[in-house]
Amino acid sequence: MSLLKAATAVRENAYAPYSRFKVGAALRSTAGNIYVGANVENVAYPEGTCAEAGAIAAMCAGGEYQIAELLVISDSPMPVTPCGGCRQKIAEFAGPDVVVTMVNLEGKTSVVTVADLLPGSFSAAHMANVNDA
Repeated sequence: MSLLKAATAVRENAYAPYSRFKVGAALRSTAGNIYVGANVENVAYPEGTCAEAGAIAAMCAGGEYQIAELLVISDSPMPVTPCGGCRQKIAEFAGPDVVVTMVNLEGKTSVVTVADLLPGSFSAAHMANVNDA
């Protein structure tokens, strides 16, 4: 199954009764497995979960920790980018050259790398001296 088909299918399962803005995400791990996630809203808006975070959580639950590629689909006039928090989550599990594809339901597509999404990302390298104290 392609990432586009997987993300499109899981998007239908999004729980978005407040915004009605359904998002689906699918990622391929470096082992070649596909993991999906859909946004899940909560009446207390900050308590919701983004589709990208759901796909990453599914990957980790599957015992994998490296993203090879990621696709996000939504019903918006232009392809929607991951939020800031999800950009950091993606950077945790994907190298800077990993491709992130954003698509809307009409087929408009934007393709960037993780480095494009989150330049100057905070990484484990920033924590190198923490345990030396």
